[in-house]
Amino acid sequence: MAEIIPLHPTPQPQPQLEPLWREAVGDVLRRTRHDRGERLADTARQSGVSPQYLSEMERGLKEPSSEMLAAVAGALELTLLDLAAAVAADLLPAAPTGTVRNAA
Repeated sequence: MAEIIPLHPTPQPQPQLEPLWREAVGDVLRRTRHDRGERLADTARQSGVSPQYLSEMERGLKEPSSEMLAAVAGALELTLLDLAAAVAADLLPAAPTGTVRNAA
């Protein structure tokens, strides 16, 4: 007996993909810069990187070196540990209802 194949198969839900590390880092850098009320050009100048490169970092298009991350984080008054902790907190799944997430 032949198998029946539907013409329009039921779409399967796509698994939620985790963001790339560079995208998550870029989100934290941009959010921190905005929270501080700084313009991209100001933060770029303070960190010694070009505004274009900082923009690409914030958009997750560049895989910055540890030196670049340290320079930009320092310009935003963050340590590398602060930056990594903020990225990790963003990547943690939401806590179940009734529990408190530890804000580091």
